[in-house]
Amino acid sequence: MNTLLSKVSVAEDRGRPVLDAATREVVGHAPVHTVDQLNTAIAAAAAAQPNWAALGHAERSRLLHAIADDIDAHAAELGEIITHEQGKAGGEGEAHGAAHWLRAAADTVLEPQVLHDDGTSRAELHHVPLGVVASIGPWNFPVMIAVWHVAPALRMGNTVVLKPSENTPLSVLALAEIFRRHLPEGVLTAVSGDREVGAALAAHPGVAKIVFTGSTATGRRIVESSASNLARLTLELGGNDAGIVLPGTDVDAIADKLFWAAFMNTGQVCAALKRLYVHESIYPDVVEALAERAEKAPMGPGRDKANRLGPVQNPAQFEIVSRLVEDARERGARIVTGGAAAAELGPLFYRPTIIADVDDGAAVVDEEQFGPVLPVLRYTDVDDAVRRANNTEQGLGASVWSADPDEAAAVAQRLEAGTVWINQHGGVDPAIPFGGTKASGYGLEFGVEGLKAMAATKVIRR
Repeated sequence: MNTLLSKVSVAEDRGRPVLDAATREVVGHAPVHTVDQLNTAIAAAAAAQPNWAALGHAERSRLLHAIADDIDAHAAELGEIITHEQGKAGGEGEAHGAAHWLRAAADTVLEPQVLHDDGTSRAELHHVPLGVVASIGPWNFPVMIAVWHVAPALRMGNTVVLKPSENTPLSVLALAEIFRRHLPEGVLTAVSGDREVGAALAAHPGVAKIVFTGSTATGRRIVESSASNLARLTLELGGNDAGIVLPGTDVDAIADKLFWAAFMNTGQVCAALKRLYVHESIYPDVVEALAERAEKAPMGPGRDKANRLGPVQNPAQFEIVSRLVEDARERGARIVTGGAAAAELGPLFYRPTIIADVDDGAAVVDEEQFGPVLPVLRYTDVDDAVRRANNTEQGLGASVWSADPDEAAAVAQRLEAGTVWINQHGGVDPAIPFGGTKASGYGLEFGVEGLKAMAATKVIRR
C-alpha cells in the first residue's frame, strides 16, 4: 500500500477525484480547499516566517538536506503517485531528481557583496528574506518543479504556500507531507484548490513573491492579479523552442539527441524542442532518422518502466495535440509517422508524430504543441532560419546543431531565447540559471541567481 497516498488522499465525499493519466481510473481524491483555508495558510506562513528566517542559513540548509534524504527514502512511493497522475515512466526518477535539486539549493553559497571599502567607509549588499512566497506549479513535472520553487525560497528564509495543478495535486501534497515532517508549523503549506484559490493566492496582500511555471496566458493573468499587492514575480512560461541544424552536420551523431529533445516526457516539457529547422542538404536524412526513432520508441503506461513515452496528461491537452496535427494535415503537410491516437494503449495516448513539408504559419509551428509532435521545416539560408526561429512571441530556449562548435556558437548568439544549447536541447543544471525572454516570462531560477530571486536586497553602509 502506498502510505504517502493514503495520507494525502481524502474520502470520496470530501474531495475531487484524481484520475490515472493512462487508464483514467480514479487514483485518489484531492481535498478542495477554500479561499478561507488559503487565507489561514497565508496567515500561518506570515506568523512562522520571522522565526524561520532567524534560524540562519546553516540550520535551514541542514533541514533541507534532511528533507532530501526523506524524499530519497520514499522515492518509490512518491514516484508511483507521479506516474499515476502525470503518466510518465520514471516517476521515481523525478522524485530522486527533486532530492538532488533540494540539496543543490541548500549548498549554494551566497555571500554578502562588498560594494565599497576604502578603509574609512564600507558598503555591503545583503540578500534578506521577502516574507511569504506563493508557488503555483504545473502538471508536467509536478514534484520536480515544486522543489524548484520551494527549495530556494525556504533556503533564503521565506515561508511558502504551495498550490499544485488541479491535474496533479496528490503528488505535490505527498511532497508537502514529507516537508512537513521536518519543518516548523506554517513554514510550508500546500493548498489544493480550484482556479478561484489560485487567483486569490496571486492577488493576496500577504504574499511578497509569486513564482509560477505554466502557460503564457495564465502568466499574464498572474501579472494582472499581482498588481494590487506589488508582489515580485518569477515567471517561467510557455516555450516554442526552435532548433537549427546547420549544413554539414552528421545526422547519425545527433539523431538520438534530437529525438529525445523533442519527445522527452512525451513532449510535455516547456523547454522541449518544438520546431526543427533543417538545411535542405540534409533535410531528408534528418526526417527519416527522426521517423525511425518515433516508430521504435516504446510507448505505454508509465508503470511499465520499459516504456519511454506515456500518455498526454489530460483531455484538454490531448485535444490541442490532435487539433494541431489535423490542421497540418489539412494544409498539405506530410505526416511521416504517427498522426493518430493510440487508443489501444489508453484514451489519451497519441502516437509520436513527425511532420515534414510544413511551413511557418501552420498552427503546429506557430503554437506550442506540448505533446508528442515535431514539425520539421526545410531552409536554404542560415540567416533565414534564424529569422524564422526568432519569429515568435516566446523565447524560452533554442538550440543549434553542427559539427563546428564555433559556427554553432555564432548562430546561437543571434537566437532570441533565455538559453541556447549547442548540440543538445532542454538540459538544465541546478547551478546554471534558467529563465525566458519575451512572452516566455522573466526572472531566473537555479544557482546563485535563483537564490537572489527569492530575496530582497539591503545595503548596509558604515
